[in-house]
Amino acid sequence: MRTMWRGAISFGLVNIGVRLYAATADHDYQFHQVHRQDHGRIHHKRVCEECGREIDYDDIVKGYETSDGELVVLDSQDLRKLPIRTDRAIDLLECVPAEQVDPTYFQKTYYLEPEKSARRPYVLLREALRRTDLLAVVKITMRQRETLATIRPAGDVLVLHTMLWPDEIRRPDFDFLTDDAGDTEVSKQEIDMATSLVENMTEDFDPTEFTDDYQRALAELIDAKTKGTKPPRKRPEPADEGEVVDLMGALERSVDQARTSRTSRRKTTASASRRRSSSNREKTGSRDKTRKRA
Repeated sequence: MRTMWRGAISFGLVNIGVRLYAATADHDYQFHQVHRQDHGRIHHKRVCEECGREIDYDDIVKGYETSDGELVVLDSQDLRKLPIRTDRAIDLLECVPAEQVDPTYFQKTYYLEPEKSARRPYVLLREALRRTDLLAVVKITMRQRETLATIRPAGDVLVLHTMLWPDEIRRPDFDFLTDDAGDTEVSKQEIDMATSLVENMTEDFDPTEFTDDYQRALAELIDAKTKGTKPPRKRPEPADEGEVVDLMGALERSVDQARTSRTSRRKTTASASRRRSSSNREKTGSRDKTRKRA
């Protein structure tokens, strides 16, 4: 992994030297724009609308148009003079309960690796956060921009999540939140049935059980185009059952389906577990026989 940032966490009077690494990777297919007729690559040029000339990157600065139409121009020198900390520091501001931080605020995830000289204080911070079940709220300056973030332990490493500022979060403004509650009232029986449905759909979260069907289909399409074979067939769309009139009846049928699906998943999981166990026993037996012959 490539180091994204290097600095230190200020933990009270203790400085913990760390390196920052991107924790996620984009596996989307990267397409180029090409001409349909001759497949030539399409390139976008930076052309000035005033003089009509193509402009080099070095001659491009930032411009902000005010509400009254005035253009304010800022270059790299102006941005470097902003009164914010640009040193390589992660300021630990406070520690808060994890359930108080709305996931809507989270942006990107990074791994923090300690410098060799900072391994002991790194482990101390990690274990303190784990024992208290708290998140550390910090500020970090990345790419000349100050960002709010949280740090939490994940296994043996500390993970940093950059966050949006409160004024960057839109508030929900929908009619049903202010209209009369007549069409949103639900009965206790309906709530009980919906709760039963949720309980029957409850499982331990295992992200490896889920797949990106779009990426898989796209890979099959690209492979078929490469080999000149027939592209994969489009999967049938689910039938539109229309508006649900009998809410209680729909909930009851959903609970039955969830129970059946859960039983089927458990049988499949148990069967797979038995196969893995049998395979492991065969491998162990084979190794034992090999040792005896040796």
